[in-house]
Parts: sequence; C-alpha cells; structure tokens
Amino acid sequence: MRSLRFLGNEILLGTLIALLSIFTAFASWQGSIADSKQNEYEIKAMQELNDGNAEYLSANQFIVYDYTMYDGWYTTDSEDKAAYYEASYSEELQSALTTDPENPFSEDYYNAMYATANDYWANSDTDFETAGQWDNRGDGLQLVMLVMALGLAFAAWASLVKEDSNMRFLFSALAVVTFVLGLIFYLGVPVVAA
Repeated sequence: MRSLRFLGNEILLGTLIALLSIFTAFASWQGSIADSKQNEYEIKAMQELNDGNAEYLSANQFIVYDYTMYDGWYTTDSEDKAAYYEASYSEELQSALTTDPENPFSEDYYNAMYATANDYWANSDTDFETAGQWDNRGDGLQLVMLVMALGLAFAAWASLVKEDSNMRFLFSALAVVTFVLGLIFYLGVPVVAA
C-alpha cells in the first residue's frame, strides 16, 4: 500500500481535477459541434428531399403535358396544328424523338425527365448519411464526457478524504483509471470526413 501513497498526493489530485475538468469541457464542446453539424446536415437533407419531391411532381406534370401534345400531334390532320404541338414538346421529348422516333417515351426519356429529382434525392441520401456520422461522433463524445465527469467526481472525493485514508487512495486510483479510459474512448471516437 505504501507504493500507492503517491495517489494521495495533493499535487496529483489537483492535476487530475484540472485535466479531467479540461477534457470533460473539451469533449462537451466537441459534442455540441457534432450535434450542430448533425442538425445542419439533417436540415439540408430534408430540404433536398422536399426539393426532389417537388421536382418529381413537376416532371410528372411535364410528362402528362408531353403525352397530351404528342397525342394531339398524332391525331391532328392539320400541318399548322402539328407544328404547334411539336413546338410545345419539352426539350427531353424533342431529344427522345431525335434519338428514337418510334419510341420517344423510352426509359431514357423518363430518366431525363426525372434527372433533377434523382439528383436531389441522391444528395439528400448523402447528407442523411453524413448527419448519421456526426450523430455517431456526438454519441462517442458523450461517452467520453460521461467517463471524464465520473473521473472528476472520483478525484474531487479523493481530495476531500483525509490524507491517510484508504478511501483517498481508492478514489484517486479510480480517477486515474477513468482518465485513462476517457482518453482511450476519445481516441476511438469516429471522425467525420469533411
């Protein structure tokens, strides 16, 4: 037990209290940044999801319009009306007719019409994934903060107990162990690639 007497040293306890306080505050600060980033990416992802849905509905309306104009062109008996219908086609339908006049409403046509919506949805998925990574980082930092705060409590109790008490050595040893565990957990916190 004499070899552990250094654990009761006032300077060691003061140092532990200072280090544990600093690391608790640091983990808390980084956790709040992670939470903020998670929120930022979730809002951005939801906005892109909504924009993608709006673009999808808009594309559906243009597709119906293209079908209406194509049907009008197909059934008309007037060259003037045919020219009007052809001029009313979307750029995507005009391109599809150039590519394959026999099958203008092909998969390529639909892919072109939904391209903007699909881009928004892909960006939304990416941002939701990034938000999840920030969430995992925040959770890891919360664990670090919990362990460091527990160590801080042990160090504080050790400093209040009489110097020759075995409880002082126990609390001091637990403070050292939790500090080391907190550092290990901190090193294991996931990093988000920016």
